[in-house]
Amino acid sequence: MAAEWNWETGEGLLGIDDPAEWDAAYERGESRLGTAAIGLAFNCTLGEVSPRIIRAMRLSDPGQRGFAYTAAGTAARVHGALTPELFAALRAEGHRGIAATAVDDTLDYVPFRDLPLWFKWRTVASKVEDKLATWRLNITYAVENARTALRRRRG
Repeated sequence: MAAEWNWETGEGLLGIDDPAEWDAAYERGESRLGTAAIGLAFNCTLGEVSPRIIRAMRLSDPGQRGFAYTAAGTAARVHGALTPELFAALRAEGHRGIAATAVDDTLDYVPFRDLPLWFKWRTVASKVEDKLATWRLNITYAVENARTALRRRRG
């Protein structure tokens, strides 16, 4: 219901379930379109929400652009899938910065067999990076423990 959505404060926009209302707000130049895109991701089909998320990813306000990427991650969580356009937008932004969480959500919630090649490689690279970080921490802890033991022994 439009009466429940306050475009000025953002109140109620996470409950938006009408893509036509989002389109009208876009045409009016409303300022909280990224927030509303998250609501659409929760309440609409992937086909309905995908083009609106793509448009929100191009907004001039960096905060609302960030919410658009959050909406893409939310769509991956809710639907267990993304459209080719959303995959392409996330890949174009990369796994760092504004799209990092959305890419991680995609890797976590979209089945591996349904991922495009770049995302499959990103899954493998993430696992390798995690393993290397774990080894680095284990080595760091071992060195610290050895130093502590030597200090105790000396003094």
